[in-house]
Amino acid sequence: MNRLQWEIYVPIFKNRYILKGLALTIGIPFGILITFIIIAAKGDILGTDAKYALLLIALLFLLTFLLILIVYGNKYAPGFIIDESGIVNYTQKKQAKRNRIINALVIALGALSGNFTAMGTGMMAQSRQVMQLKWKNIRKVYYDPKRYTILVRGAYMEKIAVFCTQQNYAHVEAIIKKKTGMQD
Repeated sequence: MNRLQWEIYVPIFKNRYILKGLALTIGIPFGILITFIIIAAKGDILGTDAKYALLLIALLFLLTFLLILIVYGNKYAPGFIIDESGIVNYTQKKQAKRNRIINALVIALGALSGNFTAMGTGMMAQSRQVMQLKWKNIRKVYYDPKRYTILVRGAYMEKIAVFCTQQNYAHVEAIIKKKTGMQD
């Protein structure tokens, strides 16, 4: 098998798989926090200080949205390599450089403020700039030809969304089916 490599740009706020990931990583924790605030305020949001907490959360979401639009231009820039060993998902050079800067800032600000959660988040984000999933570790595959996307799962925390082009989707799907034996 020859090595197959390509790079693609995926709109962040228009892709269902990216939005689902954001909902899981951001939406669920903040949803729980918002629920806790509303319960603690006994439903009286406007009559308590809960309105300020909820306003700050809404402001944080807005600033995050604007940051993604400004820094990343609403584009996720992955690259993929498929070869005999498996699938590699990497971040394209220009975006990887931006990510490195942002992750370093998160780590540094976390260290300065004593926020170990922020430090850990920055380190985890940086460690996931290149991910590899070996063929033998793949446990589940979901094919979505309408969106030219293939979701590949291995063990816990091993998951790659393979974003294909319209031109290479059928070829990539055929390789993955052959290597994994998983039709759908």
